[in-house]
Amino acid sequence: MKIDSISLRPQFLLLVLIVTILHRVSSDSVSALCELSFEDKNKVYYYSLASPVRNFPHGILSEDGFYKVAANGTVLWFQLCGSMIFNHDPPICVDCKDCGGPSRCGMGCSALVSNQIEGYPICTALGQPSGTLMDVRDKKSPHTGIIVKMTNIGPKHNCSLSVSVICNSNGVQGPQTLETVGFCDYNTELKHPLGCAKIISSKGNGFGFGTFMVIILCLFGGYLLAGAVYRYFFLHIRGIDVIPNLEFWASLPHRLQSLYHSLVRRFRGPSQSYRSSYSPVNF
Repeated sequence: MKIDSISLRPQFLLLVLIVTILHRVSSDSVSALCELSFEDKNKVYYYSLASPVRNFPHGILSEDGFYKVAANGTVLWFQLCGSMIFNHDPPICVDCKDCGGPSRCGMGCSALVSNQIEGYPICTALGQPSGTLMDVRDKKSPHTGIIVKMTNIGPKHNCSLSVSVICNSNGVQGPQTLETVGFCDYNTELKHPLGCAKIISSKGNGFGFGTFMVIILCLFGGYLLAGAVYRYFFLHIRGIDVIPNLEFWASLPHRLQSLYHSLVRRFRGPSQSYRSSYSPVNF
């Protein structure tokens, strides 16, 4: 039993690593959908709607699982930075095949609208998380907020929902208005602190040498860690020899020293202790 447990240990660790990476990639992909950087003159405006802030640990995501707005018999549900979740008050639709189906209506898309047609609530999916785009509301005043546009490609029509996230550092105000701008294109707006940009650069330098060095060091550390794990568990190497390419790293200081002396000799010219054959000689 002990031998079996030891032989299974590398496979178990590898499985845990794969699951962790997949979870991290999934989380990063959702966050990436709700991130935007906009450069204006000497400033870079950065928006991250999925980032937790004070009083809003889930970022701009509604804690109810959805936002809801209604006007003139039309009811619209949506969620930013992800799919909707209905733990209460789910949509009641005649047809909901593009957004979860009749049994899970509203839980397969990021935006859904219901219109009364001949007395029946007919629902249409307006957006999918993968079809989310972001842009600033006003390029001349990027600090005022952003627009999140969700789209859904349907069998007959392409529908969309544009949500203006207006900067409001004092709190949140949910959607109050609903505007129809096409056959199945809608606009609404809400106010939220995450609609306010963070200025991450005011000198036009962007990501400079420091960030570059951090990236290089992280890549180097990942290389050493992955190589050591592989050599330890799969090649069964123990001791200091688990470090990949140990001979190269051990000889690196000497290589750098030789390179330094070579450059010094090249830029300083021949040594002063040797007299040129054309140097004048005083008798």
